[in-house]
Amino acid sequence: MNLIEVLKVILLGIIEGITEWLPISSTGHMLLVDQFITLNVSDHYKEMFFIVIQLGAVLAVVVLFYKKMIPFQFADKQAPMIKTDIISLWLKVVVACIPGAIVTLLFDDYIEAHFHTPIVIACALIFYGIAFIFIETWNKKRTPIVHELSDITYTTAFMIGLFQVLSIIPGTSRSGSTIVGGLLIGVSRVAVAEFTFFLAVPVMFGLSFIKMLKFGFIFTTAELTLLLIGMVVAFVVSLIVIRFLMNYIKKHDFKVFGWYRIILGIIVLLYFIFL
Repeated sequence: MNLIEVLKVILLGIIEGITEWLPISSTGHMLLVDQFITLNVSDHYKEMFFIVIQLGAVLAVVVLFYKKMIPFQFADKQAPMIKTDIISLWLKVVVACIPGAIVTLLFDDYIEAHFHTPIVIACALIFYGIAFIFIETWNKKRTPIVHELSDITYTTAFMIGLFQVLSIIPGTSRSGSTIVGGLLIGVSRVAVAEFTFFLAVPVMFGLSFIKMLKFGFIFTTAELTLLLIGMVVAFVVSLIVIRFLMNYIKKHDFKVFGWYRIILGIIVLLYFIFL
């Protein structure tokens, strides 16, 4: 391991921390950056790294929302108090995870082998960028039917989970697909963003476990160090980005992210078509 590789990982951690929560596709950005700044590691390790580094970002969510996420509240030193509303919310998250878990287990290897290309990423960026702009324009004439996180039903959670399946295609964005789905079925921006944070926790831990299992849990010191550095950087950056996003969407819509996706997608398409 040398300084150049460490700097590359720090850059990737910053990109992961920014793009994991903004609906612009973290995996898509990581794969695009890898076209220009390639880690000097095996393809097997890199495949695992691009997923497991996201755990750092997810831990930031746990830190920021632990009061809403942890059902065991210690009211006194004698006995814990269980908050049933939080347990109910986690059960809804489990329901939302079912479609994505099934599709990932069945098709993840095939998708990685055939769809992890710059052209696919660019097309997904453009398509869902247009979707964001269209849906937000449409929503100006609608009133959300689900205003708070606690108002999300099991049916709504499952429908959001169906939209999350779309994120198996790189460039789509897990947060982007769930937000698009939530907005379409009448969930408010704040509620669907918070539900996306909850949903990311089991999804990323599950994906990371699968990738680690495939990799074999056997690391050299350099490999483990690079992974930990990337996770720490992603964690710190995510703390800032999540706070920004929650404040931003209270006053603004998601159109700016749609325009960003479209512009980036066009640039990527032109670059790789005429390369």
